Amino acid sequence: MCEARAFWIVLASVLVLTALTTVGNAQTYSVLYNFGTTNGDPLSPEGGLVQGRDGNVYGVSGFGGANGQGTVFKITSGGVTTVLHSFQEQEVPDNRLTLGTDGNLYGTTEQGGSSGFGTVFKITPAGVLKVLWNFTNGSDGGYPMAPPVQGEDGKFYGTASTGGNLGYGTVCKLTPSGSLTTIYQFDSTHGAVPETAFVQGTDGNFYGSTFLGGVNGFGTIFKITAAGKLTVLYNLIKKFTGYNILSPLIQGNDGYFYGTAFNGGPSTGGTVFKIKSVGKFIVLHDFSNPDGTNPYGGLVQATNGNLYGVTAGEGSHHGGTIYQITTNGSFSVLYNFDSTDGFAPYTTLLQRTDGKLYGDTTEGGGTNEGVFYSFDLGLGSFVSLVSTSGKVGKIIGILGQPFKGTTSVSFNGTPASFTVESDTYLTATVPDGATTGPVTVTTPGGLLTSNRTFRVR
Repeated sequence: MCEARAFWIVLASVLVLTALTTVGNAQTYSVLYNFGTTNGDPLSPEGGLVQGRDGNVYGVSGFGGANGQGTVFKITSGGVTTVLHSFQEQEVPDNRLTLGTDGNLYGTTEQGGSSGFGTVFKITPAGVLKVLWNFTNGSDGGYPMAPPVQGEDGKFYGTASTGGNLGYGTVCKLTPSGSLTTIYQFDSTHGAVPETAFVQGTDGNFYGSTFLGGVNGFGTIFKITAAGKLTVLYNLIKKFTGYNILSPLIQGNDGYFYGTAFNGGPSTGGTVFKIKSVGKFIVLHDFSNPDGTNPYGGLVQATNGNLYGVTAGEGSHHGGTIYQITTNGSFSVLYNFDSTDGFAPYTTLLQRTDGKLYGDTTEGGGTNEGVFYSFDLGLGSFVSLVSTSGKVGKIIGILGQPFKGTTSVSFNGTPASFTVESDTYLTATVPDGATTGPVTVTTPGGLLTSNRTFRVR
């Protein structure tokens, strides 16, 4: 097994469930499900979460399931949990899933497959799983630790943490039917052991990071084109920037890319940072107690413009924290985990289209196998775009609720034709005359606005 990542694990006591806790002004933490409540449940999930077309939340766990080897699961906003797939021995699902434009979910296993070096798979919302690629640890790479992301061209782009001709990992391009092309092989100087998923920037390039390598040996932040031209934007510095980036970057509404480093920084507890596409790097926060330490999860920019994340360690109860940070670096702890309500959250938060934040923890709760929770900031409902760019005539998927009775959809004020596919999913065609800006959906309950700008190509 490839063990490049640095794990920080704290043992928690087995305590009873805390069902509901109110913190601050209109901020409510709710435990929705205790993992391990029934046989075959997901256990100790570490990967991220994604909202599907049906409005449910989908995730993976590296433990649990019918075979004890991990699961793909879905869970409603009310906490009803269904295991869609139980992995076999040695497969080890890793990180989060990606929602494709076809409605299926895409992910990777760190190991397993026909050669034992991991796979890329897709799974339907009904639980039918198909392996798209078996890694060989050759020129294609091996031990993928992040899901592929779908680019504007419809292909999937991802990384393998090892392999390639030099052994430091690869960047691959994969068609939806499963044809893989290696477009870059890491050489250590430009980074080594890529572990995080890409984000496609508004410029069309993909942005990512490596766990190790670079001129200082502590990893890099880079951009890469769809053709495979890689540019190192920054070489991480242990005592300044932090190091060991374990979650994807996000692009904020201001154009900066935001992320977290699990270790390092002046206080050694990790950092929150932002970086421009041209490489200007700014540390926004240096973690030390009582802020929490070791942010394994990344960031989400909520509809109020602020960034939200979790730390895996410390805080007032030594079980991690939920925090808020502005794009200028103003930081506050919103919640401290105390084991009864979850412990050691590793998962990047998801803002579901009902406005609430959702996450899970690796430990704690009533079974000590982790919990699924919501954190209500009092933010309203919105719509989320499956694709955030496209040409006139392209059909765009839109997530939200409730859509039944929708009367109009517009792209930055230009009306669009649309089809309500379900109460939680509709499609709209980018209209003639559309310009870059938000997408709005008029429903019987009011006007819903997209959390991201749609860019007209």
